[in-house]
Amino acid sequence: MSKEPTTDVAIVEDNAALGNGLRKIVESAPDCRCVGVWTSAEDALKKIDAFRPHVVLMDINLPGMSGIEATARVKQHLPEVQVIMVTVYRDHDKIFAALKAGASGYLLKRSTPADVRDAIRDVRSGGAPMSAEIARRVVEAFHQPIKTEPAADEVKLSKRETEILELLCEGLANKEIADRLDISVETVRVHLKHVYEKLHVRSRTEAAMKFRDSREEPRFPI
Repeated sequence: MSKEPTTDVAIVEDNAALGNGLRKIVESAPDCRCVGVWTSAEDALKKIDAFRPHVVLMDINLPGMSGIEATARVKQHLPEVQVIMVTVYRDHDKIFAALKAGASGYLLKRSTPADVRDAIRDVRSGGAPMSAEIARRVVEAFHQPIKTEPAADEVKLSKRETEILELLCEGLANKEIADRLDISVETVRVHLKHVYEKLHVRSRTEAAMKFRDSREEPRFPI
């Protein structure tokens, strides 16, 4: 009889007790192996690139970069990595932000150890694990009125804001943008704050995606 393939799992959780608890849950499964527990998105992005886990259990509320933005970056550079959000949050906005960023599943932190292990196996086999409560909330959200938001090309951005967005889309950090434009890092932050407000977004990733979408040419003649 052939042995089940081992699933390498990484954990991104800033609470040491919760991170250690998740590690124990993962290691209690004979077909899973924990390759690391990291407390920040910034550290995790470097380690995930090095360890290449099959599955990442990602906290949504991390210090510094959020788990949602970290998920978007992981999926951009390593699309084969499956990310499951593990969080206390249950509101629709965060659910959809996580799924739009590329998360393959969503679990509440009060999920049982069996739920966590099942979710890892499910996502590895192509499923999209969610707790029954979260799945119900997603369905409910489809019945809510759709909020229309202005596209980036319909918003009046200043010349400097547009320059910063273009550099942000190239993947430059705030310090690199500041150096390129010969302005201070704080000035970059202020401009980005205004851009987020104008585009109705909450992260660099969302701003870049909305800006790119507005600049894309139609694929086919109209």
